[in-house]
Amino acid sequence: MAGSRLEKIGTIYTRTSGLIRSGAINWEDRPLWYDIYEASPPKEEPRFDRPAPNMKLKNIFYAEDQFRAMFHRNNKHLGTSNMFNNYYKSVSQKFIEIYQSLEKENAENSNQEQLYKEAIEVLRRDKDIKKETEQEEPLSLSSAFKEAKSNQIKEMPKVDVTNIFKD
Repeated sequence: MAGSRLEKIGTIYTRTSGLIRSGAINWEDRPLWYDIYEASPPKEEPRFDRPAPNMKLKNIFYAEDQFRAMFHRNNKHLGTSNMFNNYYKSVSQKFIEIYQSLEKENAENSNQEQLYKEAIEVLRRDKDIKKETEQEEPLSLSSAFKEAKSNQIKEMPKVDVTNIFKD
């Protein structure tokens, strides 16, 4: 296929072009990015020996990043977050909201450690209340599969195979 896979010998674009020209890759099997790269190539070729631009990087920290980091440092086992469902908030997002509301209430006495402990306590109380009110078990993957299967068509249509090919 390719003579060398080193980034020092050509770019990924030139190597892919060479493979297409030599017939190692069919034109129909080219990567998705290939047409985009040809339509709008970068201003400077992305080579390994090109010096990095001398730019000053901007700090993009938000106000809540400091206590979010503290929360994650002290609470390693938070469980999983469903990134596909925008309805439910993650545990860290709930913590941030509680912390910010406590910070607004206690603006004059804003000791970070005390606010952190209060926010953790409120979060635990909310979690305990939710457990008490929640009577059902959380939906597991197997129970979700069974439920989805039961919601499908109950009976499959009956097909007589012997009559399919008759005129």
